[in-house]
Amino acid sequence: MNIGKQIKEGLLTQNPVLVQLLGMCSTLAITTTVSNGIGMGLSVTVILTLSNIFISLLRKIIPEQVRIAAYIVVIAGFVTMVDLLLQAFFPDIAESLGVFIPLIVVNCIILARAESFASKSKPLPAAIDGICQGLGYTMVLIVMSAIRELLGSGTLNGAQVFPTEYAASMLALPVGGFLTLGCLIAFMQWVQSKAKGGK
Repeated sequence: MNIGKQIKEGLLTQNPVLVQLLGMCSTLAITTTVSNGIGMGLSVTVILTLSNIFISLLRKIIPEQVRIAAYIVVIAGFVTMVDLLLQAFFPDIAESLGVFIPLIVVNCIILARAESFASKSKPLPAAIDGICQGLGYTMVLIVMSAIRELLGSGTLNGAQVFPTEYAASMLALPVGGFLTLGCLIAFMQWVQSKAKGGK
C-alpha cells in the first residue's frame, strides 16, 4: 500500500473528473456556488469511502454474477443515510443539491472505484482510495464553483466581491459549466504533458 501514490492519483494523475472524465452530470450541474460544491464533494467522499470499505469487506462473499447489483445496493444504503443526514442537519444544502444526492447511487466515480479497486483490495487501502478519489472530486468541484460563482455573479460563497453588473453572467448558466470544465481539463492535460517532459 503506497499512500503517497494513492493521494497523487486521486488529486492529479487519476483525478476522477479531470483525467477519468467521470461524474460529469453532477459536476456540471451543481457547481454554481461554492457551498454546493463543498456539500456535493463531501457527500460523495463520505459515500465513496464507506462504500469502498463495505465492498472490500464483502469482496469474497459477493457472487461474481451479481456484483454490480450488490454494489448498487451497498451504495444506495449509504446514499440514503447521507441524504437523510443532510435533510436533518443541513436542509439548505440538501434543497440546493436536490435530486443530485439520490443520483450518487449511479455516479460513475463510485461504481468505477468499487469495481476497479475496492473489490480487489483490503479494507484499509480501499478506504484510502475512497478518501483520495473523493478529495480529488471535491477539489475540482470547489475550484469550478469558485470560478463560476465569482466570475458569473460577483460573489464568493455568498459574499459580494464585486458588483454584479461587472460579472460575466454566462458563467452561472449551464454553458459556463461546460466552458469552465473544458478549461480545467485542458489545464490538467497541459500539466501532465509537462510532467512527462512534453512541450
